[in-house]
Amino acid sequence: MAAKQSRRPKLVPESKAALDMLKYEIAAELGLAIEFPVRDFSSEFADELGAPMQYSSEGYWGNVSSRDAGAVGGAITARLVRQAEQELFSLT
Repeated sequence: MAAKQSRRPKLVPESKAALDMLKYEIAAELGLAIEFPVRDFSSEFADELGAPMQYSSEGYWGNVSSRDAGAVGGAITARLVRQAEQELFSLT
């Protein structure tokens, strides 16, 4: 099954990679076994030859319960709020 894509565009598209890294970092901290996605270099050559290989830009999360996935999302939100608060307080 394909991953659901968000209908809402990111306010800062460049943040996707950083958010993905944060997601995998938190999953590791929670002890979840998530495979980090790595693009196979042979796919670059396949693209050049006109036979693109399929690869997933996301790791496999199918073995993670909804509760654990929610915990990752909640931890991401808490960490981003904490970083924003620290940045705001450092400006004053």
